[in-house]
Amino acid sequence: MTERIMQMTQNFVASLVLGFALVSATAAWASGGGTLKPSNANIADVQSLQNGAKLYFNYCSGCHSLKFMRYSRIAEDLQLSEAQVMQNLNFTGANFGELVPRSMHADDGKAWFGAAPPDLSLMARAKGVDYIYNYLKSFYLDASRPLGWNNTVFPNASMPNVLWELQGVQTAKFKPATGDHEAEFEHFEVHQAGSLSSKEFDEVARDIANFLQYASEPAVFQRTSIGIWVLLFLSVFTLLAYFLKHEYWKDVH
Repeated sequence: MTERIMQMTQNFVASLVLGFALVSATAAWASGGGTLKPSNANIADVQSLQNGAKLYFNYCSGCHSLKFMRYSRIAEDLQLSEAQVMQNLNFTGANFGELVPRSMHADDGKAWFGAAPPDLSLMARAKGVDYIYNYLKSFYLDASRPLGWNNTVFPNASMPNVLWELQGVQTAKFKPATGDHEAEFEHFEVHQAGSLSSKEFDEVARDIANFLQYASEPAVFQRTSIGIWVLLFLSVFTLLAYFLKHEYWKDVH
């Protein structure tokens, strides 16, 4: 029991450290003059969500979990059959109604990357869909990093560029550091072309970010449909209340 409590405490502290690192990285990015390009992700685009799910499970789910999502919920919301989900999106052997785990063991993640890769269920809600979109597009070669990769949106990230075969390999050019000012990012240069064009990879990054936006609030479709009926009810109720008030007070004046 004591060991379990200690493990839960360690996980909680690790989550706090990771969250602080993410916030610090975003603040540093903003203070350095960096701007996030809009992803133009449309959560109502089911085809984009389906493609994002396919890309996420093929490239991201080995390290990252979606501990608040179930395979069955993904199938229902993304208009997929159970067979499609189990054959194309489930690589862990989990049951259709179970939560989405990661393939990697947490201890292996700590050994390989220095920290267990975070769960991504709420990443879009915490950081924003534009942040994810720009993060996926901003990896570059950096020989000083343990895995040979760095990122301009989240400097010194432990994650390698798992999409490099699609995007290609790019290097980053920086303005030299002067005085108290650190080196400032200028632009990327293509070092090796990938299998996709720049426009096609933009769609890949957008679809993954869009799927994670959906995963952060899977009830968004129900909320939207219910919200329409609520607004209609309130409109009708307001109209009835107005006529009732008018009828009730008509003899007072």
